[in-house]
Amino acid sequence: MMGQAFSKIELVTVREAAAALRVSRMTVYRHIHSGELPSVHFGRSYRIPATAVDAYLNRPTGTSEED
Repeated sequence: MMGQAFSKIELVTVREAAAALRVSRMTVYRHIHSGELPSVHFGRSYRIPATAVDAYLNRPTGTSEED
């Protein structure tokens, strides 16, 4: 059934994502609107898949310095 597939998806609030990323809520909103952080829009609120927050935390930064 389709409900079983969706039951495994954990969604977090913007506030929870901001706390996990250690940034402000406005920064999370900026990343949502720029498309860097996927989200689901419900009315006036957003929910972010927990896997997206994990992926964002574990992304390569590309700022390595080599001498």
